[in-house]
Amino acid sequence: MIKKIDKKTDQDKPTITAEINLRPQTKGLGRLSQTLIEKGIVSESILQDAVDTQSREPRSSKRKLIDILIDDFSVNRNSIFIEMSKLYGFQIINLNEAQEDRGRIDFIKDIVHKMPEELSNELLQKKVIPFKWHEFKKDVLVFVTGDPTNEEFHSLAKKMKIADFDIAYAPIEDIQNLIHEIFYSNNEFLQKIFDDAEEIEVFDDNNKQVDEDALDSEINKSRLVNLIEGMLVEAVRRNASDIHVIPKDGTATDIYFRIDGKLIHWYTQTEIRPEALIAVVKDRSVNIDRFDRSIAQDGFIQRKVDGYYIRFRVSVIPIVGIEFDRKFESVVIRVLDDRKVITDLEKIGLQKRAFNDFIKAIEQPQGMVILTGPTGSGKSTTLVAALSHVTDSSKNVLTVEEPVEYLIEGARQIKLNPKLNFDGALRSILRHDPDIVMVGEMRDLKSAGIAISLANTGHLTFSTLHTNDATSAISRLYMLGVEPFLIANAINLVMAQRLVRKLCENCKRPLESPDPNKLMALGFSKEELANTVFYEAVGCDQCYDGYRGRVAITEALYFDQEIRKEIITAKDDIDEEAIRTIAEQNNTLTLRASGRERIKAGTTTIGEIISATVDA
Repeated sequence: MIKKIDKKTDQDKPTITAEINLRPQTKGLGRLSQTLIEKGIVSESILQDAVDTQSREPRSSKRKLIDILIDDFSVNRNSIFIEMSKLYGFQIINLNEAQEDRGRIDFIKDIVHKMPEELSNELLQKKVIPFKWHEFKKDVLVFVTGDPTNEEFHSLAKKMKIADFDIAYAPIEDIQNLIHEIFYSNNEFLQKIFDDAEEIEVFDDNNKQVDEDALDSEINKSRLVNLIEGMLVEAVRRNASDIHVIPKDGTATDIYFRIDGKLIHWYTQTEIRPEALIAVVKDRSVNIDRFDRSIAQDGFIQRKVDGYYIRFRVSVIPIVGIEFDRKFESVVIRVLDDRKVITDLEKIGLQKRAFNDFIKAIEQPQGMVILTGPTGSGKSTTLVAALSHVTDSSKNVLTVEEPVEYLIEGARQIKLNPKLNFDGALRSILRHDPDIVMVGEMRDLKSAGIAISLANTGHLTFSTLHTNDATSAISRLYMLGVEPFLIANAINLVMAQRLVRKLCENCKRPLESPDPNKLMALGFSKEELANTVFYEAVGCDQCYDGYRGRVAITEALYFDQEIRKEIITAKDDIDEEAIRTIAEQNNTLTLRASGRERIKAGTTTIGEIISATVDA
């Protein structure tokens, strides 16, 4: 028997419409909205803004008001669901205690392992765990979830064929930690390293030339192979975006994971020359020649990790060390996990003005949308979400990227090869009847010219540039040789983007004495200084150095008539400051202004915004 929220008529529900003049959409929250305001969890103005946001969303992808409060207005998720659970009678479970209870862990394992593998994987993916039998009804199984109102759980229950169950609440972070602890924390490859008593023979350092026979002997040692396999598994489980394998002099190799944009040391392999470790990586990669150590090479690896196929893009380049005659190579492996692909533009987390301008730009039938920013600033993620938003069966969507990272449903992604290069693919697109085109990057006048031509001839075109901010993209195109009148007429919007680390909600604390000079340099007014609570990173067992996850700050420059006129009349001198002034007068947020809003919302720290916008 599924436990349901008590349904009452609208007449029975106490509402706050009269008090704060909310629109009818808030009636779905009823008593909960009243409680959230009374407890100070959300303000009346934020609740109204959330209602306004919901009213603008398409019916087909309209989000729940609670999700909007959490995703767009940074309202504490746990606080909302605790009050909801109290209001509707859902039990609240402390999972931190469960981690110390061996019997409880064995119970969870036993229930999950008795399920079909496909069903148990789906259950864990949705962060739902069978926790205990009901205290008073011994045949009722209690499941813990981070959202007791999630309708997807009901369909899961039918698949489990359980006659009677109850639902309890626990913070989603605690559920994820418990799942990782019980099911995924044991890395079988790394465990074999510690269980294996076999010693690995050390290379003779006096022999500077690479002995291929000796390398073969080393890479066949199970311990070294298990280290590489364990490294791939661990990177996926720790949500790393990249793995760096860095040779050191002598017989040491450092392995780093990039997590939330920062390199974090994971492991140092000693007593093995780096050449052997790199050889294992190259041996297990497709399209990479282990014996060629003088050129840059690109390849890939695919593995099934915790029931999902993960792709790893491998980049190998030769480097020098102190021992100049040794053939060192550096390896960087990009982790491509399709589960992280965001196809819903709402979930990208753009701020209100930037989101509205971005939607307006990509929903036009033609023109160009350009994303700018350094490597790792989230441009590809935003592009995939944008393409997913505008793609349907009536449109021919073509992409040219090098390399292709993520598969985009509904798009034809052109595969480059030695006989079809980037420029050739772009020229071929013009003859392939496109409606929407994505050009991975405008690298030179040739690629920029074709992209601009597509945008000016009835095609919606997406592309990227490497510039510091949105207005710099205009100057960059001009310097490449694109005429100002073409720039003005082709572009719908340029959006600069950075990713900053989000504060861990579990351990962040108010900053006692923020530096007023730093804050004034960021553009904070005296009034904002007086009314803002600034937070600092602390660090706990649920985060990395006080941060967990990342969020975007953006500068979305929409090309209205005034900006187009400024570009056309510039002739031989693009005036970036004049364009920036026009944009700011139209309430466009600069990168720093966007960052200030993140700080004021308690999402990130002063240092993160300064670091991300130092060149903006």
